[in-house]
Amino acid sequence: MSTAATGTTDWHQLAIEQLTWHWEHARHRLDGLTDAEYLWEPVEGAWSVRPRGTAATPQAAGAGEWEVDFALPEPTPAPVTTIAWRLAHLIVGIFGARAASHFGFRTCDYQSWEYAGTAAGALAQLDETYAAWLAGVRGLDPSALARPVGEAEGPFAEHPMAELVLHINREAIHHLAEIALLRDLWAHRPVLS
Repeated sequence: MSTAATGTTDWHQLAIEQLTWHWEHARHRLDGLTDAEYLWEPVEGAWSVRPRGTAATPQAAGAGEWEVDFALPEPTPAPVTTIAWRLAHLIVGIFGARAASHFGFRTCDYQSWEYAGTAAGALAQLDETYAAWLAGVRGLDPSALARPVGEAEGPFAEHPMAELVLHINREAIHHLAEIALLRDLWAHRPVLS
């Protein structure tokens, strides 16, 4: 928030406002998500979250009854993904793993996560990991925002935490918009009789 009296800008607060403003609008769009819509595969070969042992990829990951499709290196072109897959990516790769690495949230990585087989379960996980990330970001002071992110971010270890905060905002905006589009496509899909 800019302060006219001093001519300074609170970049930390602006980054928080950017994420929370988008979250409030995007999260509302997820209300009413059904299990059928959550797991809907808009094209053949889509990646998703699937019951253990039924993955579409040989490198599927997850610790529970459900696992998420993935492959490294990612195929070209990248596969279309379901709402379930995109939520799993937001839950683990965007919010959860970063909250675990930087703010003491519980262990959260693609291999050990117990993916949700239902829309309600995934939305509860999304809310939990978003809240953990946001609480951590709110607690950063100027020196914490300037410090390097460290080994948890691999080749970006020397980049400042403020850069990671902005990256996570960008990722959340991007993937939540994709989910909104998939919901629009679901709502307007041809229904065979």
